[in-house]
Amino acid sequence: MKSEFSDTDRTDATGVDASIASEPAKENEPPKLGSFLGVFTPSILTILGVIMYLRFGWVVGNEGLIRTLFIVIIANSITLITAFSVSAVATNMRVGVGGAYYIISRSLGLEIGGAIGIPLFLSQAFSITLYSFGLAESIRFAWPNAPLQTVTAIVIIFITLLSLRGAGLALKAQIPIMIGIALSLISLATGAWKSPPDPTTMILTPSPDSPGFWFVFAVFFPAVTGLLAGISMSGDLRTPQKDIPKGTIAAVMTGFIIYLSVPVLLAMHTDRTALVSDSLIWLRMASIGWLILPGLWGAILSSAIGSILGAPRTLQALAMDRIVPRLFSRRSRSGEPYFAIILSATIGIGAVLLGDINVVAPVLTMFFLTTYGMVNLVAGLERLVGDPSYRPTIRVPWCLSLAGGIACFWVMFLINKFAFFIALLFEIAIYLFLRRRALSVTWGDVHRGVWMALSRTALLRLRHFPEKPRNWRPNILLFAGDIEKRLDLVRFAQWFGQNKGIVTVCNMIEGDIASEIEQVENRLREMSDFIDSRQLMVFPEVHIVDSFETGVKIITQANGIAGLASNTLMFGWSQNRVRIACFLRIMREVSYLHKSMIICRIKPRNAYTRSHTIDLWWGGQQRNGDIMLLLAHLLTLNSEWQNCHVTIKSIARTSEEQQFVTEQFDRMIPELRIDCRRSVLLVEETTSVQEIILKESKQTEVVFLGLAVPEPGHEEEYAERMESLIQGLGTVVFVKNSSMFIGDLIQ
Repeated sequence: MKSEFSDTDRTDATGVDASIASEPAKENEPPKLGSFLGVFTPSILTILGVIMYLRFGWVVGNEGLIRTLFIVIIANSITLITAFSVSAVATNMRVGVGGAYYIISRSLGLEIGGAIGIPLFLSQAFSITLYSFGLAESIRFAWPNAPLQTVTAIVIIFITLLSLRGAGLALKAQIPIMIGIALSLISLATGAWKSPPDPTTMILTPSPDSPGFWFVFAVFFPAVTGLLAGISMSGDLRTPQKDIPKGTIAAVMTGFIIYLSVPVLLAMHTDRTALVSDSLIWLRMASIGWLILPGLWGAILSSAIGSILGAPRTLQALAMDRIVPRLFSRRSRSGEPYFAIILSATIGIGAVLLGDINVVAPVLTMFFLTTYGMVNLVAGLERLVGDPSYRPTIRVPWCLSLAGGIACFWVMFLINKFAFFIALLFEIAIYLFLRRRALSVTWGDVHRGVWMALSRTALLRLRHFPEKPRNWRPNILLFAGDIEKRLDLVRFAQWFGQNKGIVTVCNMIEGDIASEIEQVENRLREMSDFIDSRQLMVFPEVHIVDSFETGVKIITQANGIAGLASNTLMFGWSQNRVRIACFLRIMREVSYLHKSMIICRIKPRNAYTRSHTIDLWWGGQQRNGDIMLLLAHLLTLNSEWQNCHVTIKSIARTSEEQQFVTEQFDRMIPELRIDCRRSVLLVEETTSVQEIILKESKQTEVVFLGLAVPEPGHEEEYAERMESLIQGLGTVVFVKNSSMFIGDLIQ
């Protein structure tokens, strides 16, 4: 299944394909929000939520003040770096619906975006459960026997109905909630300082019964994930490029300051047992206890609302990109993604069965850390690659963003190795599934920039390591004509390179550039499609030339980049003797450039009943033997030819010559470490070379023959001799060694 679309498919007034919109775009478009109401408010109210009120005391009681501050610093450092990374990327693009998913997918591609976006959606849906659990747990203060899971489900249903009325209404309701949270913090601070702290009873060290630093960290970390609540509203913002940085950084810094202050108050004025066992310890400490409950309930309710607003928008963006069914991108009359909200609420209610906050929180931590890590990776790579289009107004050093990304994955590993690998496998499975769907997009991403940067670095390094005989391999420039008719020739070029050398398949158009230029793009696209469909590891090129012979010589000299160029030309056999003569003239001239030559006449392997052998006829006079033996060896390293045996054959006219050549081979072959045999044939003077080769290699799979450089003007005569040599043989490979390492290639 292949999905193709353009930006215009998803950038109408609602951001949804008109074919699935229930109402005209203008009627469905929700009112746009600013940085305060659209980003800062949902972010800070999610940060100052259920974990702060109901689990901060538990964290301090288990780990002590020093370790708690360490937890706060680690968690907020990751969040702050992520906030800067998000801000940098957001100021470089128009951020659409989907927040963090949109940023990742537009930089790293749909497959990676989807692999992160789906877990992000699930984590946001689970967040609904987390905050609803918190609200249900706090209600027990007034109703001690309240059924926790039932109340949690009722809360989820209530906030779902509220969100269906519209994001603007839900977010405006959070202003009085923010005031209530501020009053609760003031009440806690004044109550804590009514009695002087006792330094002897201050909780500084961890409890012996602590479940462990990283487990406690995992429970706490969702407290600082609120920045995604604001980013998820990106599609509802007036100016996302300005609103996201301002609102996000302000919310994170405000939360950081508060989280550094609250544990000090708790550790200095309360005993360890009360902190660990009493989730409502704030009520005991506050100067006006009843002020805590409105702030607590309001913070938890607003966090749950932020999640029920954020999760559907991530799912909506996934649907708009066709990663999930398009149904979830459909809007209601109020402009809300109706079906996405229903699915988010359903998942939230299902997650109620997991138990309580301490079970749900570590699951959220894994998914959120993955998202944070990828956002930092995006910002770091964009900055490191240095694409000309990456011009953010907020500049973050690439090393800081990458360090933040690495820290996220490292913390995941430390928290729970098993959960880390499960999350990783889950995301890899999504990625592979999306790869199989072959999603295609029209916007550019960071992939090409990354590979360009790596290629440039590699080429600069390669310049300091001159080529030696030991690491020489054929980089083939193949003039194949129509590759659909010469597929076997292309495969031979790949086999000679062992899928590690560089094979460039060149197609030439004879004519004038002005009149033929339109053909270049069409033919190049056809070649690329054919190469991809056959999974060939080659590079296509199309050139316009005045004539074949002149074109080959010009292309040969121009081929390559930064010192990495072809060293071997390859042609397919032609029944036209004039064309073979042309090859030979080209061979003479490119030999001065140290370019070797291969002319290959291919016969289908099943056309004859042949033995699994490769014959290499070694003459010695033209010094072609070493490159022929190397090519034969490289051929046998491929799976299609691994059962073939190489035999070096030579002709001797006298017994003395036969003995001498045999001794030479017996000394040479063990030193070469190439699996090959030798056969030195003693033949009479009257027997022609053609007769000997036909008799000995008639049943051979591939025959390697050396080429000599004919005298100028005698190319057609030499081509006729070549024709006579290959009569009755299978696949024949003619080779001319012009490498600068003649005689050293097989050492």
